[in-house]
Amino acid sequence: MLSSLRDHPSGLHLGLMLALTFSTGVVDAVGYLGLDRVFTGNMTGNVVILAMALADPSSKLPVIGPIVALACFLIGAAIAGRVFRGMKAGWYPRTTVLLIFVAALLATAATLAFVVAERPDPLNFAITGAMGLAMGTQAGSARHIGVADVTTVVVTSTLVGIAFDSRFAGGKDKHPWPRRAGAILLIGAGAAVGALLLHMGNIGYGLGLAALITAVVVVLGTLGRPHPVDGYPGN
Repeated sequence: MLSSLRDHPSGLHLGLMLALTFSTGVVDAVGYLGLDRVFTGNMTGNVVILAMALADPSSKLPVIGPIVALACFLIGAAIAGRVFRGMKAGWYPRTTVLLIFVAALLATAATLAFVVAERPDPLNFAITGAMGLAMGTQAGSARHIGVADVTTVVVTSTLVGIAFDSRFAGGKDKHPWPRRAGAILLIGAGAAVGALLLHMGNIGYGLGLAALITAVVVVLGTLGRPHPVDGYPGN
């Protein structure tokens, strides 16, 4: 099994990034529906919501939550950028550490949600911050792994790519539309699953599922990482 994973790293990484895309859909559904319309993965939506809230206070859109999510997302992405600075694209032990950090943040957020039945606003903001930090770190890690068209946190550019390279637009006959379509469908499917899990009465179920998916990705990515003796960097 290990040799099979290591023999096809590009396919493995694509599958793992698509899994994280599904996980992002779950997390964003939890944030938007369970934490007062806050996105913790899709920062485009977050910025738009925040701008509308500031421009029209009567809209009653959230302000503090989006600010917390946006700030923590940027911190997480910056951490990943710092960790991988100067390194070639790929899966490194550092990738494993950062994604373990992501899974731990999501698991901690889920635990807090389960332990405290009636969550005060400060706790909700803490959970929002943990989710934003996790998604920023995940996005930065995914960027460094370098799977084209699969950022794990946004699909707008993916939609543009499908349309821009389509036959209707005069594009080439062969382009990576399956992975693009997969990313779009999976983030949507994740959001649907996240919304359904909220019917169980606690945001912890969705966060727990996202943490579990991330943990599985960590295991498979680490096992499938080429061995240093095969010419792959070891740090």
